[in-house]
Amino acid sequence: MKSTRMMAAALLILGSGLTMHAAQAQPAGIHRTDLLQRDLSAPEREAVQVRVDFDRGAFAPKHSHPGEEVAYVLEGTLEYQLGDNPPVTLKAGDALFIPAGTAHSARNVGSGKASELATYIVKKGAPLVVPAK
Repeated sequence: MKSTRMMAAALLILGSGLTMHAAQAQPAGIHRTDLLQRDLSAPEREAVQVRVDFDRGAFAPKHSHPGEEVAYVLEGTLEYQLGDNPPVTLKAGDALFIPAGTAHSARNVGSGKASELATYIVKKGAPLVVPAK
């Protein structure tokens, strides 16, 4: 009986950790699906992979991450702006590297839905998304 309770408690703790990143508020029209969260061999680092779906015209305001991001456009057309650089437009099959701590935004500029696969190598336990000031 005691081991069953301990197992249930461990599963609750594990489940709450896996949903930690999903609990963050999302802008209207943006839908995140957490796919993977795993520790890396590098100390205090983890890999997080997320599918991000953008409704037509949806905009993710400037934010940063506590590590690197690789964004791969699965469908549609997305416009990214990194820091003060001019915006860059990517279509399905294109990828973009976003350095750690770089404030950036993303907007669906296509005529329908757009989606990206975002892969992060980040500091373990840090908030995944940090709104820009």
